[in-house]
Amino acid sequence: MKEKPKTVIGVDLDGVCADFYARMREIAAEWFECTPGELSAEVSYGLSEWGITDRSQYESLHRFAVTQRELFKTMPMIPGARKYLRMLSDEGYRIRIITHRLFIHYFHASAVQQTVDWLDSHGIPYWDLCFMKEKEQVGADIYVEDTPDNITQLREKGLFTICFANSTNRHIAGPRAASWREVYDLIRDFRK
Repeated sequence: MKEKPKTVIGVDLDGVCADFYARMREIAAEWFECTPGELSAEVSYGLSEWGITDRSQYESLHRFAVTQRELFKTMPMIPGARKYLRMLSDEGYRIRIITHRLFIHYFHASAVQQTVDWLDSHGIPYWDLCFMKEKEQVGADIYVEDTPDNITQLREKGLFTICFANSTNRHIAGPRAASWREVYDLIRDFRK
Protein backbone atom coordinates (compact mmCIF):
# COMPACT_ATOMS: atom_id res chain seq x y z
CA MET A 1 0.00 0.00 0.00
CA LYS A 2 1.38 3.37 -1.04
CA GLU A 3 1.82 5.99 1.69
CA LYS A 4 -0.22 9.18 1.27
CA PRO A 5 2.05 12.07 0.20
CA LYS A 6 2.80 14.50 3.00
CA THR A 7 1.91 18.18 2.81
CA VAL A 8 5.19 20.10 2.43
CA ILE A 9 5.56 23.39 4.30
CA GLY A 10 8.27 25.68 2.92
CA VAL A 11 9.51 27.74 5.85
CA ASP A 12 11.77 30.78 5.57
CA LEU A 13 14.32 31.30 8.37
CA ASP A 14 15.23 34.98 8.72
CA GLY A 15 12.28 36.96 10.06
CA VAL A 16 10.13 33.82 10.37
CA CYS A 17 12.01 31.38 12.64
CA ALA A 18 15.06 33.45 13.54
CA ASP A 19 14.77 37.06 14.70
CA PHE A 20 17.04 38.52 12.03
CA TYR A 21 16.12 42.14 12.68
CA ALA A 22 16.71 42.02 16.44
CA ARG A 23 20.19 40.51 16.08
CA MET A 24 21.11 42.62 13.06
CA ARG A 25 20.14 45.73 15.04
CA GLU A 26 22.68 44.80 17.76
CA ILE A 27 25.39 44.18 15.18
CA ALA A 28 24.53 47.33 13.21
CA ALA A 29 24.79 49.40 16.40
CA GLU A 30 28.32 48.10 16.85
CA TRP A 31 29.09 48.73 13.14
CA PHE A 32 27.78 52.31 13.29
CA GLU A 33 29.23 52.90 16.80
CA CYS A 34 25.95 53.78 18.45
CA THR A 35 23.54 52.10 20.83
CA PRO A 36 20.81 49.73 19.59
CA GLY A 37 18.28 52.23 20.96
CA GLU A 38 19.51 54.78 18.43
CA LEU A 39 18.46 52.46 15.59
CA SER A 40 14.76 52.08 14.85
CA ALA A 41 13.19 48.72 15.64
CA GLU A 42 10.65 49.47 12.89
CA VAL A 43 12.49 48.90 9.63
CA SER A 44 11.73 48.42 5.97
CA TYR A 45 13.37 45.85 3.73
CA GLY A 46 16.93 47.08 3.09
CA LEU A 47 17.29 48.85 6.46
CA SER A 48 17.26 52.43 5.12
CA GLU A 49 16.07 53.62 8.56
CA TRP A 50 19.56 52.83 9.84
CA GLY A 51 21.24 54.96 7.17
CA ILE A 52 21.93 52.20 4.66
CA THR A 53 21.52 53.79 1.25
CA ASP A 54 22.60 51.14 -1.25
CA ARG A 55 23.28 47.44 -1.79
CA SER A 56 27.04 47.86 -1.31
CA GLN A 57 26.59 49.31 2.20
CA TYR A 58 24.14 46.55 3.08
CA GLU A 59 26.50 43.85 1.81
CA SER A 60 29.40 45.26 3.87
CA LEU A 61 27.32 45.23 7.05
CA HIS A 62 25.92 41.79 6.23
CA ARG A 63 29.39 40.35 5.52
CA PHE A 64 30.66 41.72 8.86
CA ALA A 65 27.60 40.33 10.65
CA VAL A 66 28.04 36.81 9.28
CA THR A 67 31.84 36.50 9.23
CA GLN A 68 32.75 38.46 12.37
CA ARG A 69 29.66 38.14 14.59
CA GLU A 70 28.21 34.79 13.43
CA LEU A 71 24.84 36.37 12.65
CA PHE A 72 23.21 33.16 11.43
CA LYS A 73 24.31 31.25 14.53
CA THR A 74 23.52 33.91 17.16
CA MET A 75 20.03 35.13 16.26
CA PRO A 76 17.33 34.57 18.86
CA MET A 77 14.51 32.23 17.89
CA ILE A 78 11.11 33.77 17.21
CA PRO A 79 8.83 32.54 20.00
CA GLY A 80 6.74 29.53 19.05
CA ALA A 81 8.77 28.48 16.00
CA ARG A 82 10.12 25.31 17.61
CA LYS A 83 6.87 24.40 19.36
CA TYR A 84 4.56 24.77 16.37
CA LEU A 85 6.97 23.33 13.80
CA ARG A 86 7.34 20.27 16.04
CA MET A 87 3.57 19.99 16.35
CA LEU A 88 3.18 20.22 12.57
CA SER A 89 5.95 17.67 12.03
CA ASP A 90 4.35 15.31 14.55
CA GLU A 91 1.04 15.68 12.69
CA GLY A 92 2.65 14.46 9.47
CA TYR A 93 3.63 17.66 7.69
CA ARG A 94 7.04 17.72 6.00
CA ILE A 95 9.04 20.79 7.03
CA ARG A 96 11.30 22.14 4.29
CA ILE A 97 13.50 25.07 5.36
CA ILE A 98 14.12 27.48 2.48
CA THR A 99 16.57 30.35 2.85
CA HIS A 100 18.49 32.66 0.54
CA ARG A 101 21.49 33.11 2.80
CA LEU A 102 24.07 32.56 0.04
CA PHE A 103 23.50 35.82 -1.80
CA ILE A 104 26.94 37.33 -0.99
CA HIS A 105 29.96 35.54 -2.45
CA TYR A 106 32.95 33.96 -0.69
CA PHE A 107 31.62 32.93 2.69
CA HIS A 108 29.09 30.26 1.86
CA ALA A 109 30.71 27.62 4.08
CA SER A 110 30.31 29.88 7.13
CA ALA A 111 26.70 30.69 6.24
CA VAL A 112 25.76 27.03 5.78
CA GLN A 113 27.54 25.87 8.95
CA GLN A 114 26.01 28.65 11.07
CA THR A 115 22.57 27.79 9.68
CA VAL A 116 22.83 24.09 10.53
CA ASP A 117 24.25 24.91 13.98
CA TRP A 118 21.37 27.33 14.65
CA LEU A 119 18.70 24.86 13.53
CA ASP A 120 20.19 22.04 15.61
CA SER A 121 20.82 24.13 18.72
CA HIS A 122 17.23 25.40 18.69
CA GLY A 123 15.70 21.99 18.00
CA ILE A 124 13.90 23.06 14.83
CA PRO A 125 12.54 19.99 13.01
CA TYR A 126 13.07 19.77 9.25
CA TRP A 127 13.43 17.15 6.55
CA ASP A 128 15.00 19.34 3.90
CA LEU A 129 17.28 22.39 3.95
CA CYS A 130 17.34 24.45 0.75
CA PHE A 131 19.60 27.44 0.09
CA MET A 132 18.02 29.17 -2.87
CA LYS A 133 16.54 32.40 -4.11
CA GLU A 134 13.72 30.98 -6.27
CA LYS A 135 11.69 29.53 -3.44
CA GLU A 136 8.82 28.35 -5.62
CA GLN A 137 11.19 25.78 -7.15
CA VAL A 138 11.32 23.68 -3.98
CA GLY A 139 7.81 22.36 -4.55
CA ALA A 140 6.15 23.15 -1.23
CA ASP A 141 2.37 23.07 -0.81
CA ILE A 142 2.35 25.92 1.74
CA TYR A 143 4.92 28.69 2.24
CA VAL A 144 5.65 30.78 5.34
CA GLU A 145 7.61 33.88 4.33
CA ASP A 146 8.23 37.46 5.45
CA THR A 147 10.05 39.13 2.53
CA PRO A 148 7.55 41.22 0.54
CA ASP A 149 8.96 40.41 -2.93
CA ASN A 150 9.10 36.68 -2.17
CA ILE A 151 5.50 36.66 -0.92
CA THR A 152 4.33 38.49 -4.04
CA GLN A 153 6.23 36.15 -6.38
CA LEU A 154 4.95 33.01 -4.65
CA ARG A 155 1.36 34.24 -4.65
CA GLU A 156 1.57 35.30 -8.31
CA LYS A 157 2.38 31.65 -9.08
CA GLY A 158 -0.78 30.59 -7.25
CA LEU A 159 1.06 29.18 -4.22
CA PHE A 160 -0.57 29.42 -0.79
CA THR A 161 1.75 31.76 1.12
CA ILE A 162 1.36 32.94 4.70
CA CYS A 163 2.91 36.35 5.34
CA PHE A 164 4.74 36.25 8.68
CA ALA A 165 4.06 39.80 9.84
CA ASN A 166 6.76 42.34 10.66
CA SER A 167 7.47 46.00 9.91
CA THR A 168 8.86 45.21 6.43
CA ASN A 169 5.61 43.74 5.11
CA ARG A 170 2.71 45.72 6.60
CA HIS A 171 1.42 46.46 3.09
CA ILE A 172 1.04 42.76 2.22
CA ALA A 173 -2.51 41.39 2.34
CA GLY A 174 -3.58 38.18 4.08
CA PRO A 175 -3.28 35.47 4.82
CA ARG A 176 -1.06 36.98 7.51
CA ALA A 177 0.19 35.67 10.84
CA ALA A 178 1.63 37.74 13.68
CA SER A 179 2.66 34.65 15.66
CA TRP A 180 3.51 31.00 15.17
CA ARG A 181 0.19 30.05 16.75
CA GLU A 182 -1.54 31.94 13.93
CA VAL A 183 0.69 30.19 11.35
CA TYR A 184 -0.30 26.84 12.84
CA ASP A 185 -4.01 27.68 12.67
CA LEU A 186 -3.77 28.89 9.06
CA ILE A 187 -1.94 25.71 8.01
CA ARG A 188 -4.48 23.49 9.76
CA ASP A 189 -7.34 25.41 8.08
CA PHE A 190 -5.66 25.05 4.65
CA ARG A 191 -5.60 21.26 4.99
CA LYS A 192 -9.37 20.99 5.61
